[in-house]
Amino acid sequence: QVLLVESGGGYVQAGGSLTLSCTASGRTASRHALGWFRQASGKGREFVAVVNSDGSSSSTADFVKGRFTISRNNANRTIFLQMSSLKPEDTAVYYCAADLSPRMVLLGRGVYWGQGTQVTVSS
Repeated sequence: QVLLVESGGGYVQAGGSLTLSCTASGRTASRHALGWFRQASGKGREFVAVVNSDGSSSSTADFVKGRFTISRNNANRTIFLQMSSLKPEDTAVYYCAADLSPRMVLLGRGVYWGQGTQVTVSS
């Protein structure tokens, strides 16, 4: 069992920056790939970024490349999503996901999910 807790969401103006955090707990948490998805109101959940268990490899969706960066600190089993040059269309609930396979996380089939944190970008 892996428990995921997200934090760092909030309200920001367009062009601003925000950093989200997701802390994973559980005996096997450090062995899991962790990633971010987002879901805007009335839309489906979409992949944002994923990082493997030791932080050596990551993948980011094309629409956030150059603006969002995912990183991992395994000492405290936390991942970060540094978001910059935010746009109103980035407004969504951001979810953390975990799975032993990074590919499963990327495909949205991660076994574990957090409760989400709201990010609102005003124009």
